Amino acid sequence: MHTFKYYCLFTICLLSFSFSYGQMDESKWKLQLALGMNFPSQDGFVRSFVGKSSNFPTINIGVQHMLKQKIGVKLDFGYNRIENEDDTPEFKLNYTRLNAQLVYDSTTSVSFLPIGMGLVFHVGPGYSMIKPLGEYQNNKTSFLNAMGGVELHYPLSKAVSAYIDGSYIYGFAKEFDPITSGHGSFNSNLLTVTLGVSISLSGCTYCN
Repeated sequence: MHTFKYYCLFTICLLSFSFSYGQMDESKWKLQLALGMNFPSQDGFVRSFVGKSSNFPTINIGVQHMLKQKIGVKLDFGYNRIENEDDTPEFKLNYTRLNAQLVYDSTTSVSFLPIGMGLVFHVGPGYSMIKPLGEYQNNKTSFLNAMGGVELHYPLSKAVSAYIDGSYIYGFAKEFDPITSGHGSFNSNLLTVTLGVSISLSGCTYCN
């Protein structure tokens, strides 16, 4: 829980900095907020425990800075809750991550999309933190990850777009050896699908 609080505080500070900076440097900064579901790889759970194939919620918060019209960078934070499948041993865990990613806006390069819609790709390294809840909180683990995804944007105004994002998070985790016998952790890959809004913090030069 302390780790989660620290990353929340870090994200809030980063968003505050980005907003103030965006007022001086028009059109380059975007805030992204998204909510959706996650789909964990079943081979990542401790033996004899089975996670739900789909879980809610997944929450993503990110700040994106476009260096050019098509190329940018993004720092984003993700929170995922994962629970046990019905009629299997009970557990809950929090999967949180922090990723630094490259962004490629291909909107002007594709011709098959309706006018006004945007297609954005993102990829980059990060760090995953797994925190079991309840009796097995000592079974936490963490590992490096690589994340890649694609966003389809629909403009709501010049400064705001709604989007759907599909992302895959590959975990570079070792075999997990729980401190406390029983369930308590996850050390594999995660697919997420979210719906969100992308908000230009100031100006619209590169808005979709």
